[in-house]
Amino acid sequence: MRILARNLSIVGILVACLISPAWADFQQGLTAYRAGDYSTALKEWRPLAEQGLAKAQHNLGVIYHTGRGVPQNYTQAIHWYRKAAEQGFAMSQFNLGEMYAGGLGMPQDYVQAYMWYSIANANGDTKGELNRDLIEKQMTPAQIVEAQKLAREWKPKK
Repeated sequence: MRILARNLSIVGILVACLISPAWADFQQGLTAYRAGDYSTALKEWRPLAEQGLAKAQHNLGVIYHTGRGVPQNYTQAIHWYRKAAEQGFAMSQFNLGEMYAGGLGMPQDYVQAYMWYSIANANGDTKGELNRDLIEKQMTPAQIVEAQKLAREWKPKK
């Protein structure tokens, strides 16, 4: 039992060592972003996003969506939101719903918007339910059924 506990402690320390530098870089990016230094935030978050950190992917999506420190680029915003959303990151799921609902960087698609809002809501983003209910008024019954089916069948990618 002691060997198992010791091995688990070693694993925990190794995981903490691997996560800590990434967490520090993420926090430096967040501090820079909050100070309006978007180029530093981008520099800190991009490597983390490319390594698969959903929070960093989401934040790159926000940077490109809003055009803070970069030219506004909905295609890039969608790219990063989708990567985080596919991992189950609720804020990116909500933002993808926004992109589809508004036709930002892609054709307007209420079925996809409804699906992403529903998934975001299921993952704790309460604005997802409100926005889903608003766009539902723009949809046909068949579109609603299709969107509900897509939302039920959706699975995160790991």
